[in-house]
Amino acid sequence: MKKLFRPLGSVTLSFLTLIGAAMLQRTARAQSDNKELLAKGQYVFALAGGCACHTVPKGSLNAGGREFPIPTGAVYSTNITSDKETGLGGWSDQQILDAMTQGISRDGSRILPVMPYEKYSGMAQQDLKALIAYLRTLKPIKKPTPPLKTWAPLMRSVGTLGYLKLFGRFSSSPAEAPSSGVERGRYLVEHVSICGDCHTPRNSIGVPNQSLYLAGASKKIGPLGNAVANITPDKETGIGEWKREDIVELLHSGTKPDLDNVQGLMYEVIQGAPYGYKDMKKEDASAIADYVKSIPPVKNKVD
Repeated sequence: MKKLFRPLGSVTLSFLTLIGAAMLQRTARAQSDNKELLAKGQYVFALAGGCACHTVPKGSLNAGGREFPIPTGAVYSTNITSDKETGLGGWSDQQILDAMTQGISRDGSRILPVMPYEKYSGMAQQDLKALIAYLRTLKPIKKPTPPLKTWAPLMRSVGTLGYLKLFGRFSSSPAEAPSSGVERGRYLVEHVSICGDCHTPRNSIGVPNQSLYLAGASKKIGPLGNAVANITPDKETGIGEWKREDIVELLHSGTKPDLDNVQGLMYEVIQGAPYGYKDMKKEDASAIADYVKSIPPVKNKVD
């Protein structure tokens, strides 16, 4: 009998050893996959300018509370840290996705289109998944978001719904983002770095003027009272004389061809919080440059 038990025990031990090794391999693979996902999410976060709108200048990173004027009052950016009470810590992945791409908050209420969810609706599914995973790693900071300030009580519900019905421009989310070339540049400009959110002027109710796509805006109508440059390839009022390398350099360092430095909002998205355009891979900066140089030039002098 003893001779029978010994082989069976050896087989059992070997079987358990194989199971343990397989479990370790799966764990190691899962950890590696998660590490890659977070690294990708951090990079998407950088491509999005470090989501700088969610940080008050010189304030707590990503804790929201930055004021943005609207025609009926003011709205404040939300806390996107992982705090469970005041941030995204208590949100599900689907709730974050709905807010980012559809403008629907956790409680089902409408988010004002100051948050560019229409643009983010065209972000690739893989990029969205990675970005949401990275957002969950942001240091939790307890800071409630100030309530909407408006003299129009139905602004959030009726006003937002009407605006989106008349002027909304949602996109389909591809499974994967374009990997290179002008199409990669268009994707980044339109749906990740969302350059048009600042560089395309808006009318009095916030509707982008597509005839002036990326043609800049004066201080009078620019975001937060900032003048925004014309980045179309117009040779007189835009960046038509700039080389591809000039655009890449500006995205990485904020330095213009005349060695002047950008200021204000552009400086913020380049520097990020703490990640921004400065962390962009050269090939992505080049793709953006190629796309911007390929769009129709628009003559629009920005004062």
